[in-house]
Amino acid sequence: MSVFSLLPVAAILFASSSRPLPVAAWPVDTSETVWQIDPGHSDVSFRIRHFMSKVRGTFKEWNGTIRADSADWSKGSVNVAITTSSIDTGNERRDNDLRSANFFDAAIFPSITFTSRKVEVNGRNLRVSGDLSMHGVTKPVVLEGSFLGIQPGPQGSERIGFEVRTTINRLDYGVTWNRAVEGGGVMLGDEVEIDISVEGVRRS
Repeated sequence: MSVFSLLPVAAILFASSSRPLPVAAWPVDTSETVWQIDPGHSDVSFRIRHFMSKVRGTFKEWNGTIRADSADWSKGSVNVAITTSSIDTGNERRDNDLRSANFFDAAIFPSITFTSRKVEVNGRNLRVSGDLSMHGVTKPVVLEGSFLGIQPGPQGSERIGFEVRTTINRLDYGVTWNRAVEGGGVMLGDEVEIDISVEGVRRS
């Protein structure tokens, strides 16, 4: 967020869309439904402390597939892949540094991935447990947020939406670069806040 950093549920995991219909609008058939995450209407963003403020970034290239059984939400799963080099913090010099061996080392680790292992839904509350792989390290993470519902889309398509968030420690993934500052302390924080808003398009 996968940073990285990440957003799975009757869908999962990051967004400009109209307000979704109630959860009750979910299809009533019991067959597995496959949704393709629409990156153009979804977002994976992160925040990390720089001195006393926080810098925000995102990833421009990522995709994922959601599988859901409306008869049993616990069978929901998601797989997401993020292109590490697509990181964008609005500052080209900083982005190049983040792509370098100082941080993500994108040439060696071109992808950040998330694979869900458990989905829990209670009303609109959503909790997705899974594995986040980044910088050659895989660690368990928990994404928590809200299922926003579904609504009809263009040409008879259906769209699903949800929002999730988590916080990871970059040191756990071997992203350790930092710099001491005069008077004590360091330039960068270790915790990375990840926010994911997802809009998925039904494929089957």
